[in-house]
Amino acid sequence: MDFDEFTGTAQHRLELAGTGETLRAIRATLLPLGERLPAGHAADLAASLPIEIKWYMTGGVHEHGQRFDWPAYLDRVSEIAGEDRADAAYHARVVIDLVREVVPESDFRQLRDELPERKGDWGNLFEVVDAGGWHEHD
Repeated sequence: MDFDEFTGTAQHRLELAGTGETLRAIRATLLPLGERLPAGHAADLAASLPIEIKWYMTGGVHEHGQRFDWPAYLDRVSEIAGEDRADAAYHARVVIDLVREVVPESDFRQLRDELPERKGDWGNLFEVVDAGGWHEHD
């Protein structure tokens, strides 16, 4: 999937008006995720993403392997996106589902293995994935 297809798909699913808003939502989701993951895991996950998107998880990250939980992640996403936590959470869930469609299953499994999915924690990030993925609403 190339950059235009990835961002276009994300924009459609997120129901955002412009590319700028869409890129902000993608960056807000992936940059803190790249900060949370060890550098090698972030690189593995990002390898199949368009190079412009991959950068958010690799080149744009100053320190990989930080330890923070879902609420702290959500705070970071909300701050980067400039939106409230509810919108930030929804956008992150949809973007992660799109990432799941693009990357190899083994790399996505590695992501899930890296993040503890206890109630109230990282399992929240995978709600759209666990519900069977994004579906067009009629």
